[in-house]
Amino acid sequence: MKSSRLLTILLLLQTRGRMTAHELAEELEVSVRTVYRDVESLHAAGVPLYGDAGHRGGYRLLAGHRNRLTDLYAREAEALVLAGLPVAADELGLGGHFTDAQLKLRAALPAPLREHVDRLRTRFHIDAPGWYATERAAPFLPQVADAVRTGHVITVRYRRWKEPTDVDRRLEPYGLVLKAGRWYLVAGPGPRTYRVDQILDLTVTDEEAVIPEDFDLTAHWRAAQDDFHARLHQGEALVRISPRGVARLSGAAALAVAEHGVTESDGWIRASLPVEGPRHAHDTLLALGTEVEVLAPEDLRERIAATVRTLAARYA
Repeated sequence: MKSSRLLTILLLLQTRGRMTAHELAEELEVSVRTVYRDVESLHAAGVPLYGDAGHRGGYRLLAGHRNRLTDLYAREAEALVLAGLPVAADELGLGGHFTDAQLKLRAALPAPLREHVDRLRTRFHIDAPGWYATERAAPFLPQVADAVRTGHVITVRYRRWKEPTDVDRRLEPYGLVLKAGRWYLVAGPGPRTYRVDQILDLTVTDEEAVIPEDFDLTAHWRAAQDDFHARLHQGEALVRISPRGVARLSGAAALAVAEHGVTESDGWIRASLPVEGPRHAHDTLLALGTEVEVLAPEDLRERIAATVRTLAARYA
């Protein structure tokens, strides 16, 4: 919409200073001619917007001019409010700053929109951890966050799963990721990923971290997740599973049945399920009891049959 585009132009000039028509056109994904027309509309509305010719020219706002957020649409205000739910702010030690920012945003909104977002804030709540996840304290999270913000190297005492479990590490913080209620630090060298709740001790140094210019935290995390899932399910189990059994599946197994399962005449579904390995497949499929039959691989079928015979003998 044109009104939204005009507001975007004002905000761009307000935050970046001078911008040419070509730069604005690229940012807005419109033609340069459209930018010219928008600038004329802003002039007509009395906005102190000036254009300078020449090599170093461009559009700029009169010094001291600030645009109030009175032209926000309801959906835009909703997005700002929902994006700022205080789930992570408190954990990062920014709860007070978050509250101040929310107050400033609220004060900048026109009265009807202010009442609307106040109601909206009471209708949404985020509880990130899963039902069966236990909360793990991460006492050094605020210090890690400060190191990420300031770009300083940290030295940590870290607990890992393999021996020796407690190790000392020098880390260059690249970024923080919140996944399923748990915080992860992506840090060099590597980079590698560390669970913040496994940090036993931490010291922030005066040394500046060197982050590669082409490092993209979002892209790195997505690639790491893809690699994790590729290594997670390196095998398959051919099964027949009842509708009740299907309802108890989740994740990749549920997706495999939904996309590739074949319903047989008795209502059961034949499908190949991704599995992590023989032991994990045994435990997962055995938990479905009589709602599933493993057809292949033969060693998995035999392993489950042996367990069932042991259980039958125990409860005879």
